Amino acid sequence: MNGQPISGTSVGAAGGRRGRGATGLLALVLGALLLLVTACGGGDSEAGNKGGGGGSGKGRSADTTASQAVVTIAPKDGADSVATSGALKVSAEQGKLTAVKVAGPKGVAVDGKISADGTSWEPDQHLAAATKYKVHAIAEDSKGRESAKDTTFTTLVPQNTFIGQYTPEDGSTVGVGMPVSIHFTRGITDPEAVEKAITVTADPAVQVEGHWFGNDRLDFRPEDYWAAGTKVTVKLNLDGVEGRPGVYGKQAKTISFTIGRRQVSNVDASTHRMKVVRDGKQIRDIPISAGAPATTTYNGQMVISEKLKVTRMNGDTVGFGGEYDIKDVPHAMRLSTSGTFIHGNYWGGSGVFGSTNTSHGCVGLQDVRGAWSSKTPAAWFFDHSLIGDVVVVRNSKDKTIQPDNGLNGWNMSWAEWTK
Repeated sequence: MNGQPISGTSVGAAGGRRGRGATGLLALVLGALLLLVTACGGGDSEAGNKGGGGGSGKGRSADTTASQAVVTIAPKDGADSVATSGALKVSAEQGKLTAVKVAGPKGVAVDGKISADGTSWEPDQHLAAATKYKVHAIAEDSKGRESAKDTTFTTLVPQNTFIGQYTPEDGSTVGVGMPVSIHFTRGITDPEAVEKAITVTADPAVQVEGHWFGNDRLDFRPEDYWAAGTKVTVKLNLDGVEGRPGVYGKQAKTISFTIGRRQVSNVDASTHRMKVVRDGKQIRDIPISAGAPATTTYNGQMVISEKLKVTRMNGDTVGFGGEYDIKDVPHAMRLSTSGTFIHGNYWGGSGVFGSTNTSHGCVGLQDVRGAWSSKTPAAWFFDHSLIGDVVVVRNSKDKTIQPDNGLNGWNMSWAEWTK
C-alpha cells in the first residue's frame, strides 16, 4: 500500500513541478521580450519626439516632394535641321536655372549666359552647321529642390556656303601697316553677324576695329600702325553664320602673324627722293622717279601687298591701252589694286632718278634688266622690305589714294573707320 501511493505521489509531484516550470519559463521569456520591445519602441518614440534619432528619425522627416521647377529646352529632343541662330533656348518655370551645359562633338562647350532673373539661357554666338549638340539643364525651385532635363539635336546642313579669303598668311612676319583683310566669296547681307564671328586680338593688347568696304570685304586695324613685335591672332568662327539668306559660312580657323621691325618709306614726288626710316632712324635716301605730269602717282599711305622679283606690266590691264608692255619689270612691289607699284626701272636713263618724274603712276628705282644685281637701289629696297611695310607718297599733283584701293585703310580717319 505504501509503495503505490508513494510512487504515484512522487510521479504526480514530479509531473506537477515540470508543468509549472515550463509555464513559468515561457512567461519569463515572453515578459522579457515584451520588455525589450517596449524599451526599444519607447526609446525610438522618445528620440523622435525630441527631434533626435539620427538617420532613422531624419529619414522619415525628409521632404520627398518632387521639385516644382520645370525646365524647357528648344529645340525638342532629337530634332534635325535646326537653325544655327535663334533656335536654341533654355527656360525655367516655377524655379530658376542654376546650370546649363551645351556641348558639341568632343565635348567642345558652347558659351552662354543665364538671365539675371534665372528664367532663361541663350548661347553667346551661333552654332556650327551639321553638328550634333547635347544640352543638360538644371533648375531649382523655391525650396531648393532640383529638376533637370537633357536634349540632343542636330543643326542644319547648308546647301549654299561662303568662306573668307584672308591676308596676311598664317605664321608670316609682316610690316607695321599690315591690316587683316578678309574677302568673302559671297556678298554679305548680315555684316553684323559675320563681324561678330571674327575676333582679332593683339599682344601687347591694342584696340582693333573692323571696317566694311562694300558687302564682300572686311578689314581690321588699330588706330595707328602696329607696334613692332606685336603678335596678332585672328579667329574665324564662321561655321554656321548665315551671311545672307540661306548662305552659311563654313570656316572655323585660327591664324596668327607677327609684326616685324617698323619701316616706313617716305616718297617726295617733288624732290624725287625716298627716305627709308626703320625703327625711327633713316637708313637710306634713294633717288626715285614718280608719275609723269599726265600720269601722276597717288598721294597717301600705301602698304606693300605683294612682292615679285620679276613681273610683266601691260598698260592694257590698268587703263593705259597699248602705251607700254614690259615683260620683265624687276623688283616689283604692289601698292594698290589698281596697279600702283614701287619697282625697279632699267629702261630709264641714269639721270632720270632723283631729277624728273617719268612713270605711269608708279614709283621707279634704278635697276638692271633681269634683277640679277643685288647692288642696285631697287634690289636693296626689295631685299629690305616686308609685305605690310608702308610707303607714304607726298607732294604729288594727284589725289589721295582711296582706302579700299589695296590695303590702304590708313588713309581713313579713325573716327570714320569706326563709324
